[in-house]
Amino acid sequence: MKPTFEFSNDEKGELFDVLRSIKESPYLDYAGFHNRIKALIADQKIPEFFINVCEKVRSERRSKKSYSHLLRNVPLDEHIPMFDQDDPVHDKYEKKKSFVGEAFLELFAQLTDSPLLAYQTRNNGDFFHDVYAHKKYSQTQTQKTDGELFFHNDRTAHPVRADYLSLLGMRCCESNRIYTGYLDGRTLLDHLTEEQQATLRKRLFVTPYDEYSRDSNRQQVISDSHAILENEHSFRYYDTRTTYAPGAPNEAIDALLALKNAIVKANKERVQILTGDLFSFANQDALHNRELIEVKDPELALKRWLLKTYSFRDQHSLQRFNDYFTREQPGLVKESAARN
Repeated sequence: MKPTFEFSNDEKGELFDVLRSIKESPYLDYAGFHNRIKALIADQKIPEFFINVCEKVRSERRSKKSYSHLLRNVPLDEHIPMFDQDDPVHDKYEKKKSFVGEAFLELFAQLTDSPLLAYQTRNNGDFFHDVYAHKKYSQTQTQKTDGELFFHNDRTAHPVRADYLSLLGMRCCESNRIYTGYLDGRTLLDHLTEEQQATLRKRLFVTPYDEYSRDSNRQQVISDSHAILENEHSFRYYDTRTTYAPGAPNEAIDALLALKNAIVKANKERVQILTGDLFSFANQDALHNRELIEVKDPELALKRWLLKTYSFRDQHSLQRFNDYFTREQPGLVKESAARN
């Protein structure tokens, strides 16, 4: 994929100088962190070149010209710590003392008018997640896996799902050819008949929650019956996991098989996210995966770290889910976790 924009070293340094002033921890005080970024924008502290980049992203999303954007050579923290892989999330709390990466993602979200989304029972309610290998989830289909991920959209089983994902390369070994595949939902429609599309729009399908979600919240086992195809070309689907609901007619099975074939046939793009890359793309209007094409350094592959955010399309999309959010923090989905 051709980069949307590549920062010069001077531009990178200019924005880094602004973001390193952020001292509020997004993990201890997200509201304060969010408001600090908002104040930088209001006080006109943000370089004009980055405002223009974000306006281009927002414009291309709204006009449907492009749902995916790649930014290169963006500012990161000076120190990128290694995390213990028995419990990397809590180790991050201990070791990460600066928040330039998180500030960049928050700034990008605010300037593109795509407010962030989080879940009370997932990653302790953090708005910033780690795509980082956790030993317990080796070879699973979760963001904590060390293996490949099949084509999907994130949180497929959950009723509140992000419109966009952003992945920031914090530590990526260039010699390890690990790619994020991207499949625009519009290309899938080209390989599905009108009858198949109509069936996929019916609530004839279910998706089990992944292992990490079930461990985070024992109430999350399997979704309610749902459609796979929504809106114009939004897909609610996780390959090998989404299936037809009990008692569904044969037409649902046939449509599901047709979708699997369409995924194989449709044109796809690949991005090798490198250190200092931001890849932001549609979560529902597209599918994405992870492919391990060639791993020359397995140890560095295990230490690969992408910082991730979920976001809504715009403020209106966030407000549609107001009943799901905590009273104190818009965008934070309230959930009660049943414990054994």
